[in-house]
Amino acid sequence: MGRKKEILLLLTSDFIFVNLSWAVYYFIRIESGWIPYNTAASFLLPLFIVYIFWLLIFTLGGLYKHWFVRSRFEEFTSIVKTVAVGCFILFFLIFIDDALTNAKAISRYLILIYWGLMVFFVSIGRISIRSIQMNLLEKGYGLRNALIVGTGSRALDLAETINKHRQLGYKVVGFISTEKNSGEDALGNINNLHDIVGKYDAHEILIALEKDEKELLLEIIKQTPHEKVHLKILPDAYEIVSGMVKTNQIYGIPLIEVFPEILPYTSKIIKRMIDVLLSILLLVLFSPLWIFSILLIKLTSKGKLFYTQKRIGRNGVSFNMYKFRSMVENAEEYGPEWAGESDSRITKVGRFLRKLYIDEIPQLYNVLKNEMSIVGPRPERPYFVEKLKQEIPYYYKRLTVKPGITGWAQVKQKYDSSLDDVKVKLQYDFYYIENMSLKLDLKIMINTFLVILFMKGH
Repeated sequence: MGRKKEILLLLTSDFIFVNLSWAVYYFIRIESGWIPYNTAASFLLPLFIVYIFWLLIFTLGGLYKHWFVRSRFEEFTSIVKTVAVGCFILFFLIFIDDALTNAKAISRYLILIYWGLMVFFVSIGRISIRSIQMNLLEKGYGLRNALIVGTGSRALDLAETINKHRQLGYKVVGFISTEKNSGEDALGNINNLHDIVGKYDAHEILIALEKDEKELLLEIIKQTPHEKVHLKILPDAYEIVSGMVKTNQIYGIPLIEVFPEILPYTSKIIKRMIDVLLSILLLVLFSPLWIFSILLIKLTSKGKLFYTQKRIGRNGVSFNMYKFRSMVENAEEYGPEWAGESDSRITKVGRFLRKLYIDEIPQLYNVLKNEMSIVGPRPERPYFVEKLKQEIPYYYKRLTVKPGITGWAQVKQKYDSSLDDVKVKLQYDFYYIENMSLKLDLKIMINTFLVILFMKGH
């Protein structure tokens, strides 16, 4: 089952059963006559408000996170915990309302009835969906093509377990040899892993190395096309029992996910909302300044108003990035090159625009198009990306997140004018990627504001 279909089913199920829970609760509280009340509450307006409330709570609680090989019991426990948090919030909202209206305290304890109704009805819908998903997997529908790296006993045991338990969601399409010669049973070796992934449309790579092959792990990770597949490692028993790694146990198979999504799904939604709202606010609120900048550019130098450049975004996807032109016309007629801090190609107005980061303002359009974020590693040009991939090991890790207008490297390091400067900035980018959070984004935004305020831009 695809991601979009899954989300649509979950939203539909929650819409039906959250509203059904409210309808039953309303009947018990108002229509039944079992419980006394002072004033009858309306039905439709609270119905809408309550649904929006639970949609937000479920989103923040991770109930719309992509499900893959998750048991129905895990689904139920997540519902119980999330609904409990929501009802706890409602309890205090009702408590405040009772205090303001001098209502009888008995109304607050009715939240326990509502909690039970929510857990019961929402669980019915969601567990039904999970059961359908599980049945489809057992019948072979929706399985994800998986490659197993390794041809030893551990790899064979892993393949046997996967084939035995289709509920895992994997379909083993073949093995990848760690030897230079692939052998009869292997689809190829780790050196042509990228091509094999594309040929067999693989979505998962499971690494099951023997003890004497551990040194190959980093090379395998480097060869993996991370924008296309999920990478998981079958750890050694010693690593599991010693607490060296955190694993997920599925049908007795411990798997470590490599490069998991560090930022939770709910935080991604909030981050995207902040990007959109802040972009619109900046474009509208400071529109007189942008218009004044446009006039300065047109009056002081020849050339186009906007400078468009191909950049590499998340997962290696290229896009057109926009800037106010801050250099003379045809500044790169002899090919791509880094712009130094005292570059003679920069115009007088352009230098002023760069000091205040005004030249970056058109990238808010890239943010609205979801090609960039307000905060993230700066996108680089294809020419330099290919060069940096060769010069810097694991540069591809930088392409796992959406690029940004400003980032941790931009507020901590001077303008990069050479490969050495980029290598230093890359350490800051890696720090950001490994510690992504809304709190860190806010810290970077505040630091960027201070850089602009004191004109420390380049």
